[in-house]
Amino acid sequence: MSFLTKLLGLSTGDSPAIKEAIEKGAVIIDVRTPAEFAGGHPTGARNIPLKQLSHKVNEIKAMNKPVVLCCASGARSSSAKQILGKAGINDVHDAGGWRNVPC
Repeated sequence: MSFLTKLLGLSTGDSPAIKEAIEKGAVIIDVRTPAEFAGGHPTGARNIPLKQLSHKVNEIKAMNKPVVLCCASGARSSSAKQILGKAGINDVHDAGGWRNVPC
């Protein structure tokens, strides 16, 4: 875990809760741009850019699965978690940077 991650109290993919969510079949959503996603992403991740996330809330709710969010550094995934929480999706885990997702 990086110093900045520790300092800010950000979660990472090493979190037992994130590993457990993935073991339970969580959907992994990478909220980076399509170009960033094309450059590498967690195995099995779906790309829903942060700017489009609010338009996909009903689709995500319909999945009825835990959600693990990731991005490049954790800033966008943190924002995404807030968006989903406000929409009533509560089983959401912020893995921060996509390389932190334990796949």
